[in-house]
Amino acid sequence: MDRQFFGRVAVITGAGTGIGAATAHRFAADGYTVVLVGRTEATLKQTAQAGPGAARMHPRVADVSDQEAVAAVMDEAAERFGRLDVLVNNAGVAVPGTVDRIDVDSYRTMLATNIDGVFFASRAALPHLEAVHGCIVNVGSVAGLRGEWHQAAYNMTKSAVVGLTNSMALDHGPRIRVNAVHPGLTLSRPYYRDALAEGSALHRRFVDRVPMGRAGEPAEVAAVIAFLAGPDAAYVNGAHLTVDGGLTASDGQTNLHAVDA
Repeated sequence: MDRQFFGRVAVITGAGTGIGAATAHRFAADGYTVVLVGRTEATLKQTAQAGPGAARMHPRVADVSDQEAVAAVMDEAAERFGRLDVLVNNAGVAVPGTVDRIDVDSYRTMLATNIDGVFFASRAALPHLEAVHGCIVNVGSVAGLRGEWHQAAYNMTKSAVVGLTNSMALDHGPRIRVNAVHPGLTLSRPYYRDALAEGSALHRRFVDRVPMGRAGEPAEVAAVIAFLAGPDAAYVNGAHLTVDGGLTASDGQTNLHAVDA
């Protein structure tokens, strides 16, 4: 445990699985008191029990799209632990579909979680963060920077996270820092690991596009989030860090010089 983070408090949304769970584990290992927010109590408890520093992880069931519920989480965290240093806006929903085919309920669910959730959580956390010159780290996506096939609504919501990050970095810069990480495909679900098994057709296509030749691990994204939240990033504000193995370094062209083995 890093003693420099002892006594600091972080709230992480979407902490039940994937990047959120890995981030909760990383922050707890670093010495933070961590409030895990999500809609499913069982997955939050699993995250807390499976990670290091279980006694420092505190599950709290709430839907980030519910303004009153998320405000209660922030106020309770600050009151119970005496401060709030970091908010990680990680909760997100992705439902595939083109503009003409996605159903309206899925569309509105993504708006509510991916945009409203980030806005409401940030709004509620601001006074507590400003009191200690804390920070916000938003979890966006490379889909919000470049776009992906069959993810029109999701791409739109993640682009909104880019704009909100920029605006908050300007508006609140004297008191808090606001930055974002933008992961590429991350192995946050068993489905992805199975679909990208070495030798599969999808794996071959993926390797053709990603210079590092693989998908990311949740812990690798969590490490970048921890950096942005920590003192080594004290003068980093309004930054957008991609964690994508080099995917967005490309202009989209396939490797014309690759030679088949």
